Amino acid sequence: MPEDYYDILGVAQDASEKEIKKAYRKKAMQYHPDRNPDDPEAEKKFKQAAEAYDVLSDQQKRQRYDRYGHAGLGQNGGASGFQDISDIFSAFNDIFGGRGGFGQRSRRTRGRPGSDLRITLPLTLEEIAEGVEKNIKVRKFIGCETCDGTGAEGGMDGENYIMCPKCDGTGEIRQVSQSVFGQFVNVQSCPECNGEGRIIENPCDDCGGEGRVEGEETISINVPPGVMEGNFLTLSDAGNAGLRGGLTGDLRIEIKEKEHQDFVRDGLDIYTDVYLSFSEAALGTEVEVPTLKGRARLQVDPGTQAGRILRMRERGIPDLNSNKRGDQMIRVHVWTPQQLNEEELRMLEELADHENFQPDPEPGPPEKSFFSRVRDVFS
Repeated sequence: MPEDYYDILGVAQDASEKEIKKAYRKKAMQYHPDRNPDDPEAEKKFKQAAEAYDVLSDQQKRQRYDRYGHAGLGQNGGASGFQDISDIFSAFNDIFGGRGGFGQRSRRTRGRPGSDLRITLPLTLEEIAEGVEKNIKVRKFIGCETCDGTGAEGGMDGENYIMCPKCDGTGEIRQVSQSVFGQFVNVQSCPECNGEGRIIENPCDDCGGEGRVEGEETISINVPPGVMEGNFLTLSDAGNAGLRGGLTGDLRIEIKEKEHQDFVRDGLDIYTDVYLSFSEAALGTEVEVPTLKGRARLQVDPGTQAGRILRMRERGIPDLNSNKRGDQMIRVHVWTPQQLNEEELRMLEELADHENFQPDPEPGPPEKSFFSRVRDVFS
């Protein structure tokens, strides 16, 4: 046997229309699908409450139901054909404020949408290379908790709205004019209700009827590896809250690369410098160099020339849209002594005329050209 409609809404049989509407709004919010995701029982109760309200809010249906029960409502027992939850939102648009209450958005939206926000997010090269999750505090307009973002005293449970008398709830003013070219219709937003179709009789004291207040919200941002300066990340519904239940704007995050003390970025590659003494460059050595994952040992061959570039493969920045990763380039600088004592001067003077100490600017055969001398080094 179908459950009694008065029991479903939790009201007495002599309840007024206002009490029935308030009870249904409370049940609808309690069992709303956005508050109870993947809960078949809550969805069932949500549909039962809608069916009960559809009958009890209609004077003729209610009279037949009070007299004959479910049998007096026809073959379907009073069910209004709510095959989908969106049908309920469409049928009772005034109950849900034109937005389905939470995540559901119907064709008509109450209130005015909030504006988008734009912030800058500074990141180090290490964070860019590996990706990072950032929790940041954003100053913005947030929904007023006192009135559930409605702007009306009592929030969702209140009865503070009246239909706009100027536009009869349409939110639009139409002006028809005649001319020799025919009839012209000018449609503009209603100035009385700002295009919302309703007016708040008793505004919320905390937000002054706007449905939002200035506040601060902590937002989690997942930054993927490989972003570049000037890239934008967009978070939907993370901007300013709308007026009186209007849609929330978006948050746009602009990436800013922090200057690094060791590296300069060039696309996916990063460059750093290593300084060698004359003897280290001539004899060869092992040096410690910074990388984005710590420090590593690098072998420098004997006879390495100043300006040579050594490559550490796949130690750079990953590509945002593929599995490719850049390299780390190490530029070699040979330090020339600026102050020498007498013994050092004598030793260099003795070596100055030796053949191996004479510059050889000729590039030599192709295999010894600059580009062929860029060797792959793995630490």
